[in-house]
Amino acid sequence: MRRAGGDDARRMASSADSAFEWIASAHRRGRLAHAFLISGARGSGKERLAAQVVRMLDPAVADDSGNDLFGEPVAVPLDADPPPLDELRGEWVRILRPVKKSRVIGVDEIRELEHALHLSAPRGVFKVGVIASADRMNENAANAFLKTLEEPPPDTLLMLLTEQVQRLLPTIRSRCVQVPLTGGSPLMDHGGAELVAALNHAAVRGFGTPVAAMHLKSVFSEFLARAKDAADAAAKAAEKEEIAAYKDSTDGAWLKEREDFHKAAAHAEYLQARSRLLDVLMSWMADLLRVRVGAGGLDFADSAAMFAKIAEGESSERLIQRIRALESLRRTLETNAFEPLAIEVAFLKAYG
Repeated sequence: MRRAGGDDARRMASSADSAFEWIASAHRRGRLAHAFLISGARGSGKERLAAQVVRMLDPAVADDSGNDLFGEPVAVPLDADPPPLDELRGEWVRILRPVKKSRVIGVDEIRELEHALHLSAPRGVFKVGVIASADRMNENAANAFLKTLEEPPPDTLLMLLTEQVQRLLPTIRSRCVQVPLTGGSPLMDHGGAELVAALNHAAVRGFGTPVAAMHLKSVFSEFLARAKDAADAAAKAAEKEEIAAYKDSTDGAWLKEREDFHKAAAHAEYLQARSRLLDVLMSWMADLLRVRVGAGGLDFADSAAMFAKIAEGESSERLIQRIRALESLRRTLETNAFEPLAIEVAFLKAYG
């Protein structure tokens, strides 16, 4: 079985431009993975990144880049403003997205994509398959696509784009290089500003001890509980509206199906909210590292003085270890791990 190649299979969240630079570098070194899972909030640049990669692999664009004075290939320049993704469709570039009223990608569409990817392309030409809103694949489609991921055709690149990576099968996620993007939904929205303020307040009281770690864990857990309550309330309100509208015109089985649907929707919304809050944690800790090494570009510039105070007692190596603990937490939460215990263990490593 061929797994996603290239560098580390999971990367810290970055901007779309930074992600493209990393992917282009891997391509120049002959280490391009066969499958990327590009995730991020709406507006984070998922489709633009996919379009940049498609353009990078276009032989015509590559030929234009030419060689340097020593005959070495010149790096493909950053295509900061590529054409819209759908305009790049072609014989060797297939773009798949949900178009039915149900907003579901079915197995027939996946089989059509697989057929196209198994065609023989000219020498030096990559076959590219992009699945936008990949989380909309139904069970049969996802299982069919998994076979392609396990045994991809030669000279093929697959890119899955999604806002809700948790909805994809774990087996699909594990066979792709994950490229989480920042941006889109600003970090300070959806409770982010409150979480940053709470983290700052708690960190000033103490940082780098087990007691401080448990206090920060309690703060974060409170935000998670609020996010879950909000998701449940929204789902129940939507379900109540449906019952009022259709209870006299449908049977109990349909209502039970809708109840299950809204429960699943609430869970998915909670997972999205949790992911956003984890982004805040990661960015907060990354800012601390930036201050420690004297770098700019803080996500939370208003907290620079507080970061400077904490950074005095931290080495850059220790801060990298703390960031890795949070990265590990994100991966663990993508499994069926017991959430409270996973968070407690991670916070002791990240903040203790």
